[in-house]
Amino acid sequence: QVHLVESGGGLVQPGGSLTLSCTASGEILNINSRAWYRQAPGGQRVMVASIGRGGVKYADSVKGRFTISMDYTKNTLSLQMNSLTPEDTAVYYCNAQESLYGLINDFWGRGTQVTVSL
Repeated sequence: QVHLVESGGGLVQPGGSLTLSCTASGEILNINSRAWYRQAPGGQRVMVASIGRGGVKYADSVKGRFTISMDYTKNTLSLQMNSLTPEDTAVYYCNAQESLYGLINDFWGRGTQVTVSL
């Protein structure tokens, strides 16, 4: 099992910045990718940014504003979010994906709320 804990969410004004962090613990040796997803009220959970063997990927809506990074010494995934807009308001979830014996397993954090508003 992999345990993920997010932190760093909160309320920010439009144009502001926030940094989310996600620390992993447990059986992390087989994790081959990490990602941030978000789910707005009434919407589906969608990928925001990912990092792994395939490189770094971003959703079109956040390119140039968000930066995903990984500190492997601390098993901590970060998401630097700049130029935030109300459309970025959502619960942000940390994801870790492992590939083990040909099976793909996804692990999720509990989520952290990001609200962009005046």
